[in-house]
Amino acid sequence: MENQHIVPMELLQLVYAYALILLSAALARFRRIGQEKQLLWASIRMVLQLIGVGYLLQLVFAVRSPAPVLLMLLAMTGFSLQIAGKRSRKRMPHFYRVVGSSLVIGSGGVTFYFCLLVVGYTPWFDPRYLIPLAGMIIGNAMNGASLAAERLASEMHDRREEIETAICLGATARQASEPALRTAYGASLIPTMNTMAATGIVALPGMMTGQILSGTAPVVAVRYQIAIICAITAAVAITSFLILLQGYRTYFTEAHQLKGE
Repeated sequence: MENQHIVPMELLQLVYAYALILLSAALARFRRIGQEKQLLWASIRMVLQLIGVGYLLQLVFAVRSPAPVLLMLLAMTGFSLQIAGKRSRKRMPHFYRVVGSSLVIGSGGVTFYFCLLVVGYTPWFDPRYLIPLAGMIIGNAMNGASLAAERLASEMHDRREEIETAICLGATARQASEPALRTAYGASLIPTMNTMAATGIVALPGMMTGQILSGTAPVVAVRYQIAIICAITAAVAITSFLILLQGYRTYFTEAHQLKGE
């Protein structure tokens, strides 16, 4: 199959598509849930961001240097950290340092491992591969990071008396925090596990669907989708693990005493 089979998306067709957002906002208003304005603003922001990214990617694709590609990846990580911070209702101490470093190591490490060893294209900084793949990995790692950080903060607050009792009985900070860490880590992996369980039966993922629509053979698209889901799972697992490894320590002094809230 050739790319000439791609159905062009005209402006009028996008207007028809956006009408579905307007329908969703109308339903929200009809049910009086008070979120129609947020829904419309989020949709407008989405459109403007995607248009901006589209033009930016055209410029980046034309550059044969790793510097602008790496800068864009760094910017993507920074924005994901900002979004994760806004989503969190409870924040652990040193939230941005802990989550930021974990995102860079977890999603960054998995991205380059995946691009260099799994996909294996050259040059390694080819933006047509690196940026879309990194976007999927960073975006999912951000969701896991948000869940891990917020759940840890909630668990440390709710289990405060239990943790203090364990410390008084001679437990170390790590031993006293273990139930909270186990719960937070499990929560961070739930969306990824649900996605894996539903993929292929309930839903066809976006990457696979996009490749099929662009003319790629379904079997090849399936291989890529399996590979990217493996990478996403690892990025979420590593990022969340690093957040919890660093995060619980921010609640204790060097003498293993629980800090005041």
